[in-house]
Amino acid sequence: MNYYWALYPIYKRATKKMCLDCQNFIEKGAKILDLGCGAGIAAKGFQDFFQAKVIGVDVKDQRIFHIPFEIIDGKNLPFPDKSFDTVLVSYVLHHAEDPNALLVEAKRVCRDKIVIFEDLPEGFLSETICKIHGIFFDKIFGNPSKTSFKKEEDWRRIFNELELNIIFKKRRHNFPVKKELFILGV
Repeated sequence: MNYYWALYPIYKRATKKMCLDCQNFIEKGAKILDLGCGAGIAAKGFQDFFQAKVIGVDVKDQRIFHIPFEIIDGKNLPFPDKSFDTVLVSYVLHHAEDPNALLVEAKRVCRDKIVIFEDLPEGFLSETICKIHGIFFDKIFGNPSKTSFKKEEDWRRIFNELELNIIFKKRRHNFPVKKELFILGV
């Protein structure tokens, strides 16, 4: 049994909140790439909420929803430049071998906005939970690169270096793990 089904009610509620947080930035009918889609729960939620055309990509196929999907190598995206209105990167950059390279690819295939949800290891409890999350994820999924969380100041520096402009940001949760939404203009 895929453990995503057991967690689905929690992920479904979280996805609805994510969609509400993005509703002023994503047009109905948008073409969205869900980069690192995992089970496809967020992809399905964004597809339904925004009446969007969503394509998911990930290094493994773990979908519980049959959305259009392609396997990627974690570094390159098999799409032409400016293929998508929005690129959704939902709690995935901390698992990437090279998050900067992945953001460069996201920028390349995006016409309008990159939407990033990310956990931040800021404060003792948040940092501890992020470390535990990384250890378990790496063991369960055999992640070849070590999970690595970044603080908000690190993300700001990276976005600036890649010429990605923060047009909106929102702290989504402060306890027990700090979660941030970044909307980036390309």
